[in-house]
Amino acid sequence: MLDFLAENNLCGQAILRIVSCGNAIIAELLRLSEFIPAVFRLKDRADQQKYGDIIFDFSYFKGPELWESKLDAKPELQDLDEEFRENNIEIVTRFYLAFQSVHKYIVDLNRYLDDLNEGVYIQQTLETVLLNEDGKQLLCEALYLYGVMLLVIDQKIEGEVRERMLVSYYRYSAARSSADSNMDDICKLLRSTGYSSQPGAKRPSNYPESYFQRVPINESFISMVIGRLRSDDIYNQVSAYPLPEHRSTALANQAAMLYVILYFEPSILHTHQAKMREIVDKYFPDNWVISIYMGITVNLVDAWEPYKAAKTALNNTLDLSNVREQASRYATVSERVHAQVQQFLKEGYLREEMVLDNIPKLLNCLRDCNVAIRWLMLHTADSACDPNNKRLRQIKDQILTDSRYNPRILFQLLLDTAQFEFILKEMFKQMLSEKQTKWEHYKKEGSERMTELADVFSGVKPLTRVEKNENLQAWFREISKQILSLNYDDSTAAGRKTVQLIQALEEVQEFHQLESNLQVCQFLADTRKFLHQMIRTINIKEEVLITMQIVGDLSFAWQLIDSFTSIMQESIRVLQIIPESMFTSLLKIIKLQTHDIIEVPTRLDKDKLRDYAQLGPRYEVAKLTHAISIFTEGILMMKTTLVGIIKVDPKQLLEDGIRKELVKRVAFALHRGLIFNPRAKPSELMPKLKELGATMDGFHRSFEYIQDYVNIYGLKIWQEEVSRIINYNVEQECNNFLRTKIQDWQSMYQSTHIPIPKFTPVDESVTFIGRLCREILRITDPKMTCHIDQLNTWYDMKTHQEVTSSRLFSEIQTTLGTFGLNGLDRLLCFMIVKELQNFLSMFQKIILRDRTVQDTLKTLMNAVSPLKSIVANSNKIYFSAIAKTQKIWTAYLEAIMKVGQMQILRQQIANELNYSCRFDSKHLAAALENLNKALLADIEAHYQDPSLPYPKEDNTLLYEITAYLEAAGIHNPLNKIYITTKRLPYFPIVNFLFLIAQLPKLQYNKNLGMVCRKPTDPVDWPPLVLGLLTLLKQFHSRYTEQFLALIGQFICSTVEQCTSQKIPEIPADVVGALLFLEDYVRYTKLPRRVAEAHVPNFIFDEFRTVL
Repeated sequence: MLDFLAENNLCGQAILRIVSCGNAIIAELLRLSEFIPAVFRLKDRADQQKYGDIIFDFSYFKGPELWESKLDAKPELQDLDEEFRENNIEIVTRFYLAFQSVHKYIVDLNRYLDDLNEGVYIQQTLETVLLNEDGKQLLCEALYLYGVMLLVIDQKIEGEVRERMLVSYYRYSAARSSADSNMDDICKLLRSTGYSSQPGAKRPSNYPESYFQRVPINESFISMVIGRLRSDDIYNQVSAYPLPEHRSTALANQAAMLYVILYFEPSILHTHQAKMREIVDKYFPDNWVISIYMGITVNLVDAWEPYKAAKTALNNTLDLSNVREQASRYATVSERVHAQVQQFLKEGYLREEMVLDNIPKLLNCLRDCNVAIRWLMLHTADSACDPNNKRLRQIKDQILTDSRYNPRILFQLLLDTAQFEFILKEMFKQMLSEKQTKWEHYKKEGSERMTELADVFSGVKPLTRVEKNENLQAWFREISKQILSLNYDDSTAAGRKTVQLIQALEEVQEFHQLESNLQVCQFLADTRKFLHQMIRTINIKEEVLITMQIVGDLSFAWQLIDSFTSIMQESIRVLQIIPESMFTSLLKIIKLQTHDIIEVPTRLDKDKLRDYAQLGPRYEVAKLTHAISIFTEGILMMKTTLVGIIKVDPKQLLEDGIRKELVKRVAFALHRGLIFNPRAKPSELMPKLKELGATMDGFHRSFEYIQDYVNIYGLKIWQEEVSRIINYNVEQECNNFLRTKIQDWQSMYQSTHIPIPKFTPVDESVTFIGRLCREILRITDPKMTCHIDQLNTWYDMKTHQEVTSSRLFSEIQTTLGTFGLNGLDRLLCFMIVKELQNFLSMFQKIILRDRTVQDTLKTLMNAVSPLKSIVANSNKIYFSAIAKTQKIWTAYLEAIMKVGQMQILRQQIANELNYSCRFDSKHLAAALENLNKALLADIEAHYQDPSLPYPKEDNTLLYEITAYLEAAGIHNPLNKIYITTKRLPYFPIVNFLFLIAQLPKLQYNKNLGMVCRKPTDPVDWPPLVLGLLTLLKQFHSRYTEQFLALIGQFICSTVEQCTSQKIPEIPADVVGALLFLEDYVRYTKLPRRVAEAHVPNFIFDEFRTVL
């Protein structure tokens, strides 16, 4: 008959595919369960208030139109809903696909069973498949895996969370409009069961049988599968565990399958006393805590509590005397086998001959170890004992007492057993690979010894006192031939024949009185030894390795092993303690180097040499350094080793430990060092930066100092980890401004191996970089300070004291490095975008929706058209418009100045970055500048002549070079387009009106330029100019043209009116407008003719002379 799993056997291939899919689905469910977005749990009040109106459970389906209309009524909820969709659609879709796969799995299994019953697979029925060994295994697994999927989903992904995810997927995807969507069926299958995995939670009635019956499955199939699992050893495991006391362990996998599948036919659990007695006697006579799948444990005492027949059947097992007997037995067994294993592990004990002669003994020891470990780990596990259940607690306490349970001893037994298994496996693999070669070698040696003996009895060989004996000569030659004729491929016959040959050699020695000749005796003994080795070698079979693989299965402890983490950490404390000790010593070295040891100058007076010698502190540094290098030497002397299949390199472990400790300490220093009190006067910013700078410099210097003693690339590790910490914090801070947030598992900077710690926010900022940025913005607030452009310094408007200057950015560069300044710059970009977006919505609200303002603007537009003309009676027209729009300028001014303030900060950061880049990396700076110029020249040439080359859309060159240029400060923040904009009516004239409305608040100062007239009505000129400039840059250039034309018209009209009225001075507002044009030309680096197109050049040339 055709092999059931042959590629051309459709029946076998179909069920094999279903089962392999089942395992893949469970793996995906377990993986996804660790990435459930916390927001779907709606645990804390903040989430409930924010997302409660947009995250729905299945009650949504009762009236979706009602819920959607509520959302549509509130634009802010719509916006939040859209943001939530963008952030979560990817993970929600992945969850949905996993849920869909579960439903598809059971549909496919039901279809397969229908096909079997309908005779689709020729000569195959359900009965014949269950008679086949592979078929029986696969059909039992198929049903079992479906049950496990349902249990895993309910245990790992709570019912409410599932419902919210399914509703979110339904709302956010195209599933609702898809005709072939089986959304309804998936929702019916996975709706909440009411089950909670929290300890002490009440179990819902008829759970999980009602859950398992949501999709009907062929009853006769379930019944036949249960029948097979009750009666057969479907995996032939008993052969690997021949001892009767190991039977329940041999059948443990089958027991787990039966436990799950019984929920598909709960009547057996409820009423079939005889069947349940049979099941318990066969599978659970000495155990009641089982692992159902990859370490998911179940305590039958609790699980079978609601089922009468099951509960009654289990009572014999749970009898106090039986519990005591099992616990005591395993205590004795574990003590005995531990001593045995420790004996086996002694150096030189496990030799090849010893192993080959004692295979059964060694395997029995392995079985005893694994069975004892399994029983003790499962029955003492906290996860299998609900602390609120009195009976479970009593049973567990009884076990802990009678088994004299000690987790450390059990863990040591586990480690020793693992090592014993590993050594045995490696030896067997080695012996298997050399088996034939060695066998042939022993055969050849034995045959040659017999030939030599035959020659001895020929009388030709000059061996002393051996008479010629033709009979013995012929007999030994025959034995030699017989040995040579042994066939490796027919091991049974060869083994039998070898035993006969050994017997014959023993007999010949006795009958022919050959004992008297020592050389002949030696030859015979050697040959017998070689023949014995041949028997040993032929007995090396792969079955031993397979048995070891079965016996050494530890999948039941996949989750339980976590409870031994603290013991493991103590055992490998040396690897963890070295980085910790190293940093403790480093802190002392930092303190000595920064506070105690004075740096030796290049020139030094002889009499001061003793002062600079500082022998005490230097000796202390040397002592600490020596201690660190001793630690490290110990680790580096360890060899690379394999733990299972994982390669463990001590050098790499040391480096990872150092990185972990460095990340922990630096992240904490940054978090703690940059917390500011907003009420502090003067600001704490500079002192805190200096203090943090000293800490970071100490870390850096000592790291650089110690690297040679620890044999690591200190500077490389420092730069990689510090840049990762800063970039991660910048990324998290910028998440506040993004609709689609970057989660930790998506971040390129976060790592599960060397995680960057997250700290609880202390204010509105998420991280230290946000606090630093907001503190800088607070102290340079244009309402409180005045920025003097020529000095790059901010002064307090009232006291005229210096607040801060460009030294601030040098200090940040020293403390946080280029990554810190660059991150700050990136954060400011996000803030500018947010501010400009707020500005646009404000423009819509206060201008485009206000009829009065629009009428004023229309009147003014008519009065000033055409723009090249002179406006008659200009003062009256302009100031009338300003008076009518007075109420809108406060909010407008605040928005413009915020943008301008941030642009000044960005300019300062770019200057600092560019300066340090030219200073520290002049070749990089020159290369970037030249590449930038060359690229711009090529792009300009392309626009002149489109046939010339231009980077294609998929070419990332421009995007990548921008990142480099911004990091090197080779860019102008004023030229950046921050937002995309649509056409806005009245935009140029509104900005023009805004500017001339602010000019009376300012006055010209020969030394300082335009300054605030009254501190009570604060306006700072540079942020005002740069804010307007940035705003205009976001729109089409024709708006800027009109804006400049309006200013030119204002200047010309006002000067004309003064001339006609014979007023000798230039009005202050005209001076302000001219200075604005001058500054506009200077900041944008445009030629002066741009301004002269709107204002006659003689006014430009002369206005300063009359000031």
